Amino acid sequence: MIHLTDRLKTSREATATLTLPWEERTRSRLRVVLDDGSEAGLFLPRGTVLHDGDLLASDNGDVVRIRAADEALSSVTGHDPLTMARACYHLGNRHTPIEITSGRIRYRFDPVLDEMIRGLGLTVSHDQAPFDPEAGAYGGGHHHHG
Repeated sequence: MIHLTDRLKTSREATATLTLPWEERTRSRLRVVLDDGSEAGLFLPRGTVLHDGDLLASDNGDVVRIRAADEALSSVTGHDPLTMARACYHLGNRHTPIEITSGRIRYRFDPVLDEMIRGLGLTVSHDQAPFDPEAGAYGGGHHHHG
């Protein structure tokens, strides 16, 4: 089993890839299967959150590129910035991880939250896509979406 122990700060060519959903990308200790079928283990510092494109180094010198898995998401759109801000407030008040981009809010599919958001007058659609929520004010860095 390969031990993935360090997140690389410089770009290098990856020898393998690892596709994980958001929840698993927040775990610092995890047994995983690389996309090529090889077994590996994450042994990262507590609090590490992996993002699509991050590189991890193994104890034997291999480099593994992280890929964000497609997940069932709810996508919120609306034309009123104040109502969109209210939606962020209400989702945050429920400790719901959200991804905020220009004109759209995303969260993992939840029909109860969808109904609440529709009640604010916003549109909710569903899709399958990688999920990369905000790190939060105390998340240890800035996280910007394009």
